[in-house]
Amino acid sequence: MTTSTAFRVRALPAATLDTVRRTRRDAAGRPVEALPAGGGEPLRCCLRDAEAGEALLLFGYAPPVAAGPYREVGPVFAHAVACPGPQRAGQHPSDWRGRSQVLRAYDRQGRIHGGRLHDGTEPEAVIAELFADPAVHQLHSRNVVYGCFMFVVERAAG
Repeated sequence: MTTSTAFRVRALPAATLDTVRRTRRDAAGRPVEALPAGGGEPLRCCLRDAEAGEALLLFGYAPPVAAGPYREVGPVFAHAVACPGPQRAGQHPSDWRGRSQVLRAYDRQGRIHGGRLHDGTEPEAVIAELFADPAVHQLHSRNVVYGCFMFVVERAAG
């Protein structure tokens, strides 16, 4: 399905990852955990699943919303050292296409403003549907089973 809504998918910011790797502390000030990948862990740095044996960090991350009651910290995996980032920067992760997910919508005040559970087969259509509401500022993709933050979807500029 073709959509006229322009958007960009954002992995965790490089500056945030650099800080976590350097300080070994997460968003709540707790120590990060270093571990080898078992295989299949969703990496928020490059938006793909980990391969067995890759060096990972597990840490608490606060997704980008305005400070307030909806701001939360949850667990994420990332490479232990800097990686090139997503293969298709700005687009829905190809490795995660077809994966069930929740797209949670947020307004500019950082409050939840709806959302949608979908099977991941046509994420662009669901993104367009949610962005049809002008009050929606950004979307967060979340894991269905664990509720963990996966990535941010923003309206594309221009």
